[in-house]
Amino acid sequence: MNGALLAQTLVDGLILGGIYALSAVGFSLIFGVLGVVNLAHGVFVLLGAYVGLMVKNAFGIDPLMAIPIAFAILFIFGAFFQLWVVSTAIRRGSLISSLLVTFGASLILKDIIIVFIGPDIHTLDSAWVLGTHNVGGIVIDGARATALLASLLLLGLLALVLYKTAMGRAIRATAQQSFAAGLCGINCRRIYALTFGVSAGFAAASGVIVGIINPFSPSDDAFWTLNAFVTVVLGGIGSPLGALLGGLLLGEISTLSSQYVGATFPNIFMVCTLLLMLLVRPNGIMGNAYKGSV
Repeated sequence: MNGALLAQTLVDGLILGGIYALSAVGFSLIFGVLGVVNLAHGVFVLLGAYVGLMVKNAFGIDPLMAIPIAFAILFIFGAFFQLWVVSTAIRRGSLISSLLVTFGASLILKDIIIVFIGPDIHTLDSAWVLGTHNVGGIVIDGARATALLASLLLLGLLALVLYKTAMGRAIRATAQQSFAAGLCGINCRRIYALTFGVSAGFAAASGVIVGIINPFSPSDDAFWTLNAFVTVVLGGIGSPLGALLGGLLLGEISTLSSQYVGATFPNIFMVCTLLLMLLVRPNGIMGNAYKGSV
């Protein structure tokens, strides 16, 4: 086996895994706190990319600088979507109803993108990307390295919010025991909306980063939803660190299988790994982040 090729593949997998982790952390947070599998997650990722595209075309703002804008727009949309749609579906039906609602929302939002922007493939160009470097024979692509650094920064910011702020403690308390949290004065309904908004915002932020390194189109939503689901199963529920570990593992599986087996086989290995994890450790590498104490 070529050692240089293996090293290059492993580095590429780490970079890809960091991006997968950011794209999945919002999905993980919603699942951990609300118990909802958000099938619109992939569309939220794409909406972030399209916000970056529209802001750049309309105002000339660099996509990386547009991340806060994309976050804010999807945060507001996600919070109101949870308050008006998801919570209503759960209250009048069950958690299963949320699957149908989020799936329907994904179809509607995808069609809206196609109607107003079109089905064409787009990319985002940023003037802030790092240069490409060759380190010991390993080529580190500047755009992907920039995406990885941005992903790690945002994951660290989310971890800081969850574990070092009053809002984060309220979110974790609500996830562990909503009834007890309510007795302590926490407005669980507001926390659910806030969590959904934060999750949608991080999905949008990841969408901008994804758009810088990969072409994107409305048909990509299922790919990002599936990746998020697999990442959460591998890493664990509700934890930024779990999302990071799951994303890194998924990135390595993807690059190694593509390089040494074939470009059409990553999904097979991904599903096999998913099934193995469900059999061996159903709660993922880090387990459920909200089973411990606040």
